[in-house]
Amino acid sequence: MSKKILILTSSARIESNSEKLAQSFAKGAQDAGHEVELIRLANRTVQFCRGCLSCQKTLRCLIKDDVANILEQMRHADVVVFATPIYYYEMSGLMKTFLDRTNPLFPQEYQFRDIYLLATAADEAEHAFDRAIAGLEGWIECFEKTRLVEAIVAGGVTGPGDIAEHPALEQAYKAGQNIR
Repeated sequence: MSKKILILTSSARIESNSEKLAQSFAKGAQDAGHEVELIRLANRTVQFCRGCLSCQKTLRCLIKDDVANILEQMRHADVVVFATPIYYYEMSGLMKTFLDRTNPLFPQEYQFRDIYLLATAADEAEHAFDRAIAGLEGWIECFEKTRLVEAIVAGGVTGPGDIAEHPALEQAYKAGQNIR
């Protein structure tokens, strides 16, 4: 059965390593017959959450930017994939800013259940990804129907194109292909 997959990339760099990882995941999912939408958050206007919590009553944010449309796509997706570069051992600021803005989804019915994290870092150590994974897991805990299916990480990639031969590309492709 075909699923709707929404992939959100959060690197400011065009054709970044994390975006390449996302593209590999998308290709695997498309090859398996799934419907895939890839959104580059850097190409959208994403303002900071103001913490007013009016979205908890109105089910929408008062801020007029691109987030409302993305959230509507997210609400109807079966699978949500977040792709981020690791900066100072944490997810990108753009990814965190976007996660904060998902608050209008919290009291609503949402379709997504499976969450994936795709992350790249200059550091090759496995612990380089721990804080980003923990940060996303904190968000997942608030969306009780969801689960982190897999975190696919690629260490040792710094400059554009460094990921070209990294085994995480194949891992991302297979993860996309194996969505059920």
